[in-house]
Amino acid sequence: MKRFPPNRIVCLTEETVETLYLLGEEERIVGVSGYAVRPRRVRQEKPRVSAFTSADIPKILALSPDLVLTFSDLQAEIATELIRAGVTVIAYNQRDIAGILAMIRHLGATVGQGPRAARLADDYEKRLAHIAANHLGPHRPLVYFEEWDDPMISGIAWVSELIRIAGGRDAFPELATEAAARDRIVTSEQVISAAPDVIIASWCGKKVRPEKIAARPGWETMPAVRDDRVFEIKSPLILQPGPAALTDGLDAIVAALAHNPEEVRP
Repeated sequence: MKRFPPNRIVCLTEETVETLYLLGEEERIVGVSGYAVRPRRVRQEKPRVSAFTSADIPKILALSPDLVLTFSDLQAEIATELIRAGVTVIAYNQRDIAGILAMIRHLGATVGQGPRAARLADDYEKRLAHIAANHLGPHRPLVYFEEWDDPMISGIAWVSELIRIAGGRDAFPELATEAAARDRIVTSEQVISAAPDVIIASWCGKKVRPEKIAARPGWETMPAVRDDRVFEIKSPLILQPGPAALTDGLDAIVAALAHNPEEVRP
């Protein structure tokens, strides 16, 4: 790292952007992913330098970053190219709630805001515990979370954990710990057999059409379809492993399980 704390940071995924804003350190950000939408003003304040698996390397280098923040093996090629150009890169790989909280604490320490980040993470932990304690009823609806539609991909670990905190049961908990999306592919027959009470879908970069989900062959027999409990949660709220998932994303799951569609889409 050229300096500590780094003064010129490029964030190639949304959750680090939101975390830095929450820590009051947004002035350090000089470039962001095109998917960064939280807070809303980020789209007017920060130049966009990447998608998710692709990035404008010359544009990033022209910003003279002290640090670039990436996520997972999906951005490995971008990270490698930047490292070869002499840029300091931190690659996070949080896949569950514990990992999200660890990322917040680590990023806070990296920008000289360790105590503030620790308080933020502690507050999230308390919030999660409070919501979980309020949803301990005997009826825990079975939830099929769909991360993508073709092929159908079930939810990752942090989504599965949030479903449990909200008072539900993940229809495919044995798949949730699989980090790679290809290892969480399910068939229509598997979903029909599971007979979920609620279906929640969130497709990154594509609008969910609940009526098309309900119209899939054989799905009319499912309790979720029969009872009109098919919901969309916007991907920035739930598919980004950061503060959004622990706040608005979780609240949207709670609303879906309570059958309150007006609150599912904030």
